[in-house]
Amino acid sequence: MSVSRQIEEGIAFHARRYRTAEHYLVYFQSFSNTYAPLERLRALYEEALAHPGVIGLVIGTRPDCVDAEKLDYLAELGKRCYVAVEYGIESVYDDTLKAINRGHDFTAAERAVHMTAERGLAVGGHFILGLPGESEERLLEGVERINALPLTTVKFHQLQLFRGTAMAEAYAADPSLFRFWTVEAYIDFFVEVLRRLRPDLVVERFASEAPPRYHCGPTWQGVRNEQLLAMLEKRLGEVDAYQGEFFIPLQR
Repeated sequence: MSVSRQIEEGIAFHARRYRTAEHYLVYFQSFSNTYAPLERLRALYEEALAHPGVIGLVIGTRPDCVDAEKLDYLAELGKRCYVAVEYGIESVYDDTLKAINRGHDFTAAERAVHMTAERGLAVGGHFILGLPGESEERLLEGVERINALPLTTVKFHQLQLFRGTAMAEAYAADPSLFRFWTVEAYIDFFVEVLRRLRPDLVVERFASEAPPRYHCGPTWQGVRNEQLLAMLEKRLGEVDAYQGEFFIPLQR
């Protein structure tokens, strides 16, 4: 479908749930949405912005799929509408990124985030919690590296295993290499992440579950995002915790 057709169908779908919505952001989500010549990207983005209900773009991509020319164009767009670039970073540790065949290192992520923020664009980072080799202690230590990035927003997901992937094969060969939280244990762990997370960072998501047909590992059996959020808020109140509680700004 064309971008315009996707927007029309998306608005029609979400209008049933968000009845008071008047304006929309178009989220270029799947795949790497800066991986094309600038002329192609310009045509797609301008088609989206031509819709009368659209007031901005959120562009999902990879740290190794941007360059100065594309970011300069997005910065120009950002003068007339909201523009955010969201990077799949996944881990702050190079050994993990290499092990999962991510194809870029953390330095590439740092460079991309800084280049984007320097142009005045909102910039997001996506991270997976629970990749093999990353203990809770190591993940909590890594929050300091996330805090050091000039990010506007962050999204976290718990590790999920999908059918037909190399990681699913590794799990089948040796399940002991993997660890999966129960919902309750993950909520407790994420409270500790929040305590260390920079207080100005907007947490857009802290967990999610893909449809069961994709899964080959342990799941949370269809727990909804609104249920997870209610559980997190309840737990924060029970332990009297808040985002940034343990955050210590770097001295300059």
